[in-house]
Amino acid sequence: MPVPTEMIAIEITEPGGPDVLKPTTRPVDKPGNGEVLIKVVAAGINRPDVFQRKGAYPPPPGAPDIPGLEVSGTIAAVGPDVGAWQVGDAICALVAGGGYAEYCLAPVEQVLPVPRGIDLCDAAALPETFFTVWTNVFDRAALQPGESLLVHGGSSGIGTTAIQLAKNLGATVYATAGSPEKCALCETLGAAKAINYREIDFEDAIRTETGGRGVDVILDMVGGDYVPKNLRLLATEGRLVFIAFLNGSKVEVDFSRLMRNRLQIHGSTLRPQSIAAKGKIAENLRATVWPLLESGAIRPIIDSRFPLAEAAQAHALMETSSHMGKILLTV
Repeated sequence: MPVPTEMIAIEITEPGGPDVLKPTTRPVDKPGNGEVLIKVVAAGINRPDVFQRKGAYPPPPGAPDIPGLEVSGTIAAVGPDVGAWQVGDAICALVAGGGYAEYCLAPVEQVLPVPRGIDLCDAAALPETFFTVWTNVFDRAALQPGESLLVHGGSSGIGTTAIQLAKNLGATVYATAGSPEKCALCETLGAAKAINYREIDFEDAIRTETGGRGVDVILDMVGGDYVPKNLRLLATEGRLVFIAFLNGSKVEVDFSRLMRNRLQIHGSTLRPQSIAAKGKIAENLRATVWPLLESGAIRPIIDSRFPLAEAAQAHALMETSSHMGKILLTV
């Protein structure tokens, strides 16, 4: 089937609330060297998309202004030097932008096959969360079998991914979440204990659960007043990883504990990293994580699906934080 010259995409008409997301017509770009053009079946919605919509997270140089950092679909066209990828292949991909559209370009390094047994639409929930969790929890924080991990926001797309991966790779996992239903989901996915932070102080609860030892790694997307609590909860040689600051990035802390207990603090953003760096993450995922997906040991957790034209409604849902797992846009 020939590729059209124009497509429907969702643009950010101005910085603001969900209602600034509007359908528009854009040209369909041709793939360049090392690129594939994807006929999009679904796109995942992520917090960085919300920040971009508000004007707080501009796309990196050269990236499309259309939001959307992950897609699934089939390859519609290929550029030179794409290896074995062919038109018609079912894939999912991490992209630097442009996912909220009928067609999207992706570097081949960031393209992965849809795991056997995973629905093509649901595969859009994989790239951003799995790339993020792998590079932060397993590369930077070097979580090892037999160690323990505390995941804040355990019922989010990132959280549900981190719980499943860490559990299946031999770690003991704890999580925080904001309701009994969310905590139940975390424990169903493999958390040894999920703490409802609205009812219980998670610091006291984790200290009790671990017999006062604390945990080896903490994955935090909250920041703010969580930071000093996180530092107090880390065991000797513990590692704290920041991937977002939903409660603020400025806080006063006592770093003497960091010295005494030989702690490490890490942080990263995925989107600005090089194609080569993302390609290395993709290789690790395909070797270690894709077999777990294909065996059914882990799975993407989907909260809801919205048609592409209802991107504003999907963003409004994300901002309520009432969802559990991923929100998808379907094309």
